[in-house]
Amino acid sequence: MDTIFALSTAPGKAGVAIIRVSGPAAHDAVRSLCGDVPVARQASLRVLRDREGRRLDEALILTFEQDRSFTGEVSAEFQVHGSTAVTTALLDELGSMDGLRPAEAGEFTRRALENGMLDLAQVEGLADLIDAETEAQRRQAMRVLSGDLGQKAEAWRRSLIRAAALLEATIDFADEEVPVDVSPEVGSLVMNVVEELRREIDGVGIAERIRTGFEVAIVGAPNVGKSTLLNALAGRDAAITSEHAGTTRDVIEVRMDLGGLPVTLLDTAGLRETEDAVESIGIDRARNRADQADLRVFLVEPGQVPEIQPMDDDIVLTAKSDLNSDVGNGISGKTGEGVTGLVDRIRETLAARATGSGVATRQRHKDSMGRGMVALEAALQLLPMGEDCADLAAEELRTAIRALDSLVGRIDIENVLDEIFASFCLGK
Repeated sequence: MDTIFALSTAPGKAGVAIIRVSGPAAHDAVRSLCGDVPVARQASLRVLRDREGRRLDEALILTFEQDRSFTGEVSAEFQVHGSTAVTTALLDELGSMDGLRPAEAGEFTRRALENGMLDLAQVEGLADLIDAETEAQRRQAMRVLSGDLGQKAEAWRRSLIRAAALLEATIDFADEEVPVDVSPEVGSLVMNVVEELRREIDGVGIAERIRTGFEVAIVGAPNVGKSTLLNALAGRDAAITSEHAGTTRDVIEVRMDLGGLPVTLLDTAGLRETEDAVESIGIDRARNRADQADLRVFLVEPGQVPEIQPMDDDIVLTAKSDLNSDVGNGISGKTGEGVTGLVDRIRETLAARATGSGVATRQRHKDSMGRGMVALEAALQLLPMGEDCADLAAEELRTAIRALDSLVGRIDIENVLDEIFASFCLGK
């Protein structure tokens, strides 16, 4: 196996840069650069020299033994001064050594998966943690990275293996009198797993929204103050505003952090009947995005009603309260009146939904659990039919086990690996 290396910190000028090396020749590379191999897992200060004996830098070095590193391989890290010249010189020196090559994107993490240091769900959690922008995303990614989903999958697996073993015993002793009816215990084990799977599947949608971001659409008639409100929420001029109706003709998106939750605000075109072809396209897009949004904020003139029927949790506000101060439930993006209250309402509404999220965070997880649940429900239908269908029920249990094994990468993962690791940087 090749020994790989890469810059793990962001390129460019910095106080410290970290270069990682992993593979059988990692410690040989350390010895070549500083003359010895420091004690494993202890930071050691060393002078690094090139093959001609010229000083490259003074660095902190960490070495790791096999099965005691992130990748599970013999590894090393060089913490050098973070100038472009230093990192380039060290990377060039490593590249000149026999058996060493630059790492591909995500290759360190892929090796950790292959060596059993992480399961597939943890790899996805690590990718999400690297991409996390808000506190909610960080917490969710840490739950997955820490192995919560893997632990659940292992518990489900144990229960189903127990259930399958009981059925297999029934099949093996079909011609003899079995002293105990195993169907109640099998049914209980399977039903418990089905109920847990159902809860996790129900929570995937919200968990995926935390990972990718909630969408909140600002909806209303033309010139009602939607763009002004978006700018007030964003704290900058994200959308063009004017007194002319129809200024916004496409959906404008602003991504922000609301109380730790990732939220994309959508400023949509004003809803009205128009003969302008371009504006008509914008209005169609506005309606579609409003329909798909997780939450909608309707701005209406005093005495008017929303152009689209509000759904539960949608927020309806009277626009331009600076001009209509005697109207309740008002908001003004121009003066800021009611904006703080709106932010609080959006945050509280989305936070309440976020409490329903589970450990599973991706459509892939939902699909695997869904296949498992279909097989388990089929097994539950076969159980009352007795010994004649015990072998069919056992096969359904084995199908469910295989489906849940794909959650953590025990089987059937090659088709998703390239997509997952494409999101990683070179040093990870």
